[in-house]
Amino acid sequence: MLPVIYSDRFLEHLTGRLHPERPERLTAIVEAIKASPHRDRVDWQLPTPLAERDVMPWLEKIHQPQYIALVREIAENGGGYLDADTPVSPQSYDVALLAVSAWLDGVDRVLASNNPAFVLARPPGHHAEHRSGMGFCLFSNAAIAAFYALEQPGIRRVAILDWDVHHGNGTQYITEDSAKIAYCSLHQSPCYPGTGRIEECGRYDNVLNIPMRPGSTIGEYSLAFEEKVKPFLTEFNPDLLIVSAGYDANRADRLAGIDLEPEDFGTFTEVILQLTRRIVFGLEGGYDLEALGRSVVATIEPIIRNS
Repeated sequence: MLPVIYSDRFLEHLTGRLHPERPERLTAIVEAIKASPHRDRVDWQLPTPLAERDVMPWLEKIHQPQYIALVREIAENGGGYLDADTPVSPQSYDVALLAVSAWLDGVDRVLASNNPAFVLARPPGHHAEHRSGMGFCLFSNAAIAAFYALEQPGIRRVAILDWDVHHGNGTQYITEDSAKIAYCSLHQSPCYPGTGRIEECGRYDNVLNIPMRPGSTIGEYSLAFEEKVKPFLTEFNPDLLIVSAGYDANRADRLAGIDLEPEDFGTFTEVILQLTRRIVFGLEGGYDLEALGRSVVATIEPIIRNS
């Protein structure tokens, strides 16, 4: 059984009728999984409630207290914006904390079973930096999960693979000075947020950025996985792999210009399963609802088939 950590509370982060990062993203994924041939192999799990897990120490390990307080204040005052693209609704602060708890649950599930788990939560996180949110992101879920994992028994190194079409500037900036964390991103270039150059290698050569040209297909991505991603992750030899699973590199997604198909994300999963089964998948971007649902189903299919 594949644990999928999800709560309807994640639908309460409201972004506005025309905003791409909308609650319907999650309902589209849930419906696609429940309609798939693998539905009986999925174990739906609720995230640990905030009353039972204090996420604040892990949040404060990543984000400045003043920024955390700002997000809370905006929510408590009825909502507002961190920047032009990043709304905060009255429930967003609590929902974002629950999303952090869900990502920590993902780490716990994987380390307990030595098998993958999928965290189906929002808001996303890979653009959130130490002292600011941006690009639809409030808190840096993947980075928080990585530092949390390093405090667990037997975990010495954690790698983060980010296949969202946009570079995870927040994740990189937060982790690049840690010798115990490696960050690898495949992202369209040029594209928002304008970071992720090849020359950005991290303090310990622990960052691998792979800019992809607009119009790239599975052929280019497969070559990048084989020649760059696999050797980088193999050499780092992580005890846990976290995947920032964004799906906006789909041909159908209009926020960028990469030409992947939903089934291509299953190919990505097959590649990394050759390296380890200790994988936490966590949702980042992906805004075309049909392609998004199909892509998540394609991602989990090799896990279930090979379990």
